[in-house]
Amino acid sequence: MVPDSVRGDMDMAKVLYGPMHLLVVGFKNPDFHGQIRRALGSAMEAGTVRLIDLRFVYKDADGNVSSMEASQLSDEERERFGSAVGALMGLGAGGEEGARRGAEAGAMAAAHRTFGMNEENVRRISEIIPNNSAAAVFLIEHLWAKDLKEALRDANAYLIAEGIVTPEALVMAGAALEEAVEAAEEEEKKPMVAPAQ
Repeated sequence: MVPDSVRGDMDMAKVLYGPMHLLVVGFKNPDFHGQIRRALGSAMEAGTVRLIDLRFVYKDADGNVSSMEASQLSDEERERFGSAVGALMGLGAGGEEGARRGAEAGAMAAAHRTFGMNEENVRRISEIIPNNSAAAVFLIEHLWAKDLKEALRDANAYLIAEGIVTPEALVMAGAALEEAVEAAEEEEKKPMVAPAQ
């Protein structure tokens, strides 16, 4: 049995949060003019997405490192979010006791504003990226999907599979399909050999 305090966090996560998208990107010779901030800001203002966490690391040409973080969540929302996510992960890892410990750990991580990305992670990222480059880790909530998620749940739907298909993946799939078709056509052009008797 899951404790009421943990169950409350889990139920809140199911109702209050949309699907999350973790996006990790790198930048060669970054050329920032506010275009990313404007695009993300526009989606946030429209209520399409919510920025749960952003960690940005920049290394200049001399190897000097700077970093920044951003979130749309207030401190109270961060703690609730951390507790709910921790409870869900803990439930999967260790049942009822795992859910309780996960809720506590998630709330602590949120209170320390880490969400799993601490200064050690930032240091490691800065060691990996070359000079004159940057990296960003976005955790974005898809607000547009909350109503759909709730409607699916109310209809007793369950998840079979999920994924994100990018335009680049479609181009690669099309190229692979074309190669397969060409190989099949070449195979059909070969003369048929009668089986030996």
